Amino acid sequence: DDVVHPGHKAKGNPDVIMSVPKMWIDNPVSIHQNKLMSRELAMKIGSCATPDASGNHARGDSCPISERTIYVAIASYRDYQCRDTVTSIFERAKFPERVRVGVTDQIVEGEDGPCDAPYRPCKEDPEQMLCKYKSQLDVYQVDAPLAIGPVFARHLGHRMYRGEYYYMQSDAHVTFTRNWDEDIISQQEVSKNEMAVLSTYLSDVVGNIDKNGKSLINTRPIMCNTDYESGQKNKYLRHGSQPEAVPTIRGTPQLEPYWAAGYSFSRGHFVVNVPYDFHQPMIFQGEEMSIGIRGFTIGYDFYAPERSVCFHHYAEGANKKARNKVPHYWEHTNIYAGAGTKAMYRLLGVVHMNPEIDRKEWDHTEESKYGLGGVRTPEKFYSTFGIDVVHKRTEQHLCRFVETGIMHKKFTPFLRKDGMG
Repeated sequence: DDVVHPGHKAKGNPDVIMSVPKMWIDNPVSIHQNKLMSRELAMKIGSCATPDASGNHARGDSCPISERTIYVAIASYRDYQCRDTVTSIFERAKFPERVRVGVTDQIVEGEDGPCDAPYRPCKEDPEQMLCKYKSQLDVYQVDAPLAIGPVFARHLGHRMYRGEYYYMQSDAHVTFTRNWDEDIISQQEVSKNEMAVLSTYLSDVVGNIDKNGKSLINTRPIMCNTDYESGQKNKYLRHGSQPEAVPTIRGTPQLEPYWAAGYSFSRGHFVVNVPYDFHQPMIFQGEEMSIGIRGFTIGYDFYAPERSVCFHHYAEGANKKARNKVPHYWEHTNIYAGAGTKAMYRLLGVVHMNPEIDRKEWDHTEESKYGLGGVRTPEKFYSTFGIDVVHKRTEQHLCRFVETGIMHKKFTPFLRKDGMG
């Protein structure tokens, strides 16, 4: 598809055209239809590595677990560790042949190493993961000055989805555990919830994983801590640091209220039903509440994984010096000055988080495509989890309800018999 670059469009310049991958399904409403998706329809989304006797790859849950495909989306901005992350994904997977990685690689050509460039020529060392699995790695390269934040980058990542059974999202500086694919799928499936989305802020890589990919810890973070902050002439919710401990609930992922952009694993239909909004340039804080609340209204439930299958390279401790040298997309803020404010009005307006702002103040382009579902309302989310969108306040003790397992124990009995949330 040829599209007008949303950052330049927001500045009144419609002449910057980008050619981007086509969406696998262009209209989410055609799938969720503003009601709870049926299990029958859910089973039609998701490919199996081998087809059935009729040649059909969409085999639903009759597909053997080891053959269920995984699409991994990575958004990278001038990140020297992107190729290491992709290498880790393929090298540590138990069944790498069923994994496909799509990278939005925002770089300065000639200055930054592309995410799909191996350290040595493939002719010299064809066993490098970037060589061996080259056909399973799709990289959409973007000139760095056209980068307008993670929402746009991850939107492009969603465009590269092609009907895989599972969808995983991670940052570009992550190291995976041995057999991560088998582990996270087993956690997903034991929830017995087709609408489960396993998501969390990742633990630091330092001291938590050995050189062979074995996790050295039995703790994991859980998403429950958020509060209002101000920015871009708006007040919005921003997740803080999350509590990390040995899981209270054992043998299954644990219900949590919030979704995290740094790591997410779900069935593939989550991408189809909750695509990143194309019309939100220069947004960083706020993306997680946008996706999380939209997903909630479409019927998705968020869980903390019981075990970590990957670890994050934070700009702290041993990695501080190297990671702090990585540039950020806001180095081009002056080009798009003011675009983020307008986009934040839209982001908050779509999820009913800024009732004080007149709806005429924000862009409603393709709102149904990048908007809410009809299963639950944003107001149900706010009342359930103690968020006051009028006075911009949150209850400060939600983690006691979540981390202790009370939320999980109270809500799990209401899981539908057909497993659809």
